[in-house]
This record gives sequence, C-alpha cells and structure tokens, in this order.
Amino acid sequence: MLFQKTNPHGGDIYGGTVKLDFSANTNPFGTPKGIIDAVRECLPQMHRYPDPYCRELVAAIADHEQVPQSSILCGNGAAELIYAFAQAVRPKTAMELAPTFSEYALGLERTHCHIERHFLRKENNFAVGEDILAAVAEKSPEAVFVCNPNNPTGQLAGEEILTKLAQLCREKNIWLFVDECFLDLTDEGKSLKSCLPENPRLVILRAFTKSYGMAGVRLGYCMSANPHLLAEMSAAVQPWNVSSLAQAAGVAALKESAFLEKTKVIIRQQRKYLTDELEKQGFWVCPSRANFILFQGPENLGERLADMGIAIRSCDNYQGLEKGWYRTAVRLPEENKMLMEAIRQTAERK
Repeated sequence: MLFQKTNPHGGDIYGGTVKLDFSANTNPFGTPKGIIDAVRECLPQMHRYPDPYCRELVAAIADHEQVPQSSILCGNGAAELIYAFAQAVRPKTAMELAPTFSEYALGLERTHCHIERHFLRKENNFAVGEDILAAVAEKSPEAVFVCNPNNPTGQLAGEEILTKLAQLCREKNIWLFVDECFLDLTDEGKSLKSCLPENPRLVILRAFTKSYGMAGVRLGYCMSANPHLLAEMSAAVQPWNVSSLAQAAGVAALKESAFLEKTKVIIRQQRKYLTDELEKQGFWVCPSRANFILFQGPENLGERLADMGIAIRSCDNYQGLEKGWYRTAVRLPEENKMLMEAIRQTAERK
C-alpha cells in the first residue's frame, strides 16, 4: 500500500465524496457477470495457496494471444511487471515518451536509471512521429518505453513506426518495452506480438484491468521470447503474487469477447460525444483512439468538479503538461451527460 506518499493516479474514491468517477480509465460497463461468477466459485478455495505457476491462466492467455506458454509471465497488475522489468534489466539509461504513464519512470528510478524523454507536442496532437526513430538512434538508450495507445493522450502509434522502432532496437541491442494495456479497447490498434519470435529484446505488456473492469483484482501479463528475461523478472517478485481469485477471474475474462465488442461500440460513440461537447465549451481536445480523452481547460476545473462530487484526472504531474490539462474516462451515456452538464455549470458560475 502507499505510505506517506501522494497517489499519482486516478481512481481514489475512498478519501472523499465522489459520486461520479471519471479519473480512472476502466470499462464503463464494470465487470462482466461471468468474471464475478468465476471469482465467487473460487471463494471456497481461499484457504489454499494459489498456483505459483498460474498454469491454467497461462494456458488460457497463450491460446488467446496465440503465443507459446513459455513466452508469458503473469503479475499482480501491470505495474508490478513494469517494476520487475526495471529490476531485472537495470538499464543505466532509458527513454520514454512525454507525457506518458508515470510508473515507467518510477520503476526505473528505483534502479537509479537516467531517463531521457522524447517530448510529444500539442501542435502535432501529441502523436508519435518518425522523429522517435532519430531520437533513439542518437541517444542509444539501453531501454525504450512506449505506451500504445499512449496514456494520457489516447493516441495510437502507427504500426509502421512501431515496426521500424522494434527493428532499430533489435539492431542496436536495445530493450523495447511496449505497453498495450489499452489496445483491446481501440478499433485500429495493432499489437507488436508478431515481432516477438525474432526479437528477444521486445517485451509486450497487457492487463485485464481496463478491458474487463478488473482494477480491484490486480492482474496483468507480459509476453517475451526471452526466457532468461522472464526468469529474472519472476525472481524480482514473490512466488504467490497472483492470487487464486485473480487467476480464476483472468481465465473467465478471456471468454468475454462479446462483452469486449459491446464495450468498443459504446466507447466509440461516447468518445465522439464527449469530444464534441468539450470542444463546444472552447476546450482543446486531443484526438483519442482509446477509452479516455486528454483536454485543456480552466486551471480550476478539477477543483470545481470535485466540489460537485465528480472526479476527473488532473494531468499536471505528467512530464510535458501543466495545470489546466485533464484526462477524462469515457463512460456510459447518462454519466457522460452528467459530466458535461457539470462542466457547463462551472462555466456559468465564473
């Protein structure tokens, strides 16, 4: 648990009165019944230690992803695997996008890694361009971190750019860590997993958190064709890190393809609604392909909404952003309408 440290993420609904939470990018439909039933059925086995090898879960993931079981390592949420990777590789230098998910840097800082940042620009809609290839070639870091789609921008990196980046990193013996935790909630996103067999320095991160509404369970996995790396990452965490409840939930989640398709339809529709409405308020909105939206608004918007019991994610702690930048999750139609009505009310009370 956090102790004497500020929570850098959204989703903290426990310390105040939050009626509507748009600060965490989880599935707007919540958790599928099939997953809840699987967890419930597992409860009588709580007195037993969980399978330290996650055998059934690994087999289910391998079948779902069409990769060998030997290429999969499960963890207690995606964040644990980020920290385990940093601990296993211990790069002296690493490069990440900016803005991007903060846990890469936090994990790397534990190993005293020097972090170079490739800044994305508002005038380019925070898109990842070909210039990242030149930056990596010039700086030649020991590891590169890419979030696709990127958090908090919601932007997808082009498949061609990512393939070129993977090839460049392979040629220069650079670790490439690609976070695809939100990819299942996009329409156009392409995974790099086809590059795994030929690239032992490529690691792909996935999680059940967002797609299947399992944030409270904590379950993620990574894929790599490098068994030595996975062994080192495994050694960095305790052996029973994935609970029996999480394993049962994960196996059940991979059967929820219809649920995922339904989710993508509502996200596509409601993302457009929120984008249009935010732009009507005069806010700059980053074109998103994910289940969240980055926008620039009044510096006090977050506080005003909090007074109304609505939480959005302030992004001023992201590298490359400052006060007045926010991220909102895309939720169900009635919730999104309530958010926009609240935002309109804050404008009227200026």
